[in-house]
Amino acid sequence: MKIKKIRKLKRKKKFNPNVNRKRMRDKLRKLPEIPCDQIKKAWENKMSTRVNLKKMGLAYDPNEAVRIPNVKHEMLEEAKRKVAGNEDSEHKSEKMKVAAAKSYVAEKLEAEAKAPRERFLKLPKGQAQFLTYLITKYGEDYKAMSRDKKNHDQLTWKQIRAKVKMFKGIPEQYNKFVQNSDVQVES
Repeated sequence: MKIKKIRKLKRKKKFNPNVNRKRMRDKLRKLPEIPCDQIKKAWENKMSTRVNLKKMGLAYDPNEAVRIPNVKHEMLEEAKRKVAGNEDSEHKSEKMKVAAAKSYVAEKLEAEAKAPRERFLKLPKGQAQFLTYLITKYGEDYKAMSRDKKNHDQLTWKQIRAKVKMFKGIPEQYNKFVQNSDVQVES
């Protein structure tokens, strides 16, 4: 019985005459498309992407910026510090953070992210009609709603309660229901 040898398949790198090297280089050096105005204003073309983001106080690689703690590694480092005897000096240097040169960019982005946003959530028309039917017929009795013959999805009373709560949280749809119905509905 003969044993075959496994060969590595390598693709040869060939010169491609159809590629314009200067155009490719310029395309690689070109400023990346930045949709964010704050970052675009603070961007410096002479610096790399990593350096630009670091100066703005942003992370290029989130895995480097926010590391998942490794307990075993931390214990080994702490033991090495205790053996070396300079426990305080290194520990203090880790706690001190260097402020970014253009920290205002990160602050603006953070403020923009925390700003309240308009909700675009809407329930599908069929689901809104189903919930209006249940509310007009049963009011706040969710257990009776779950036993209704039109409850084809066999939703439990807690699921129906959650959907009704969501429905009440969408003012556009709920206000139409309140205006059209004759039933007194509690908010």
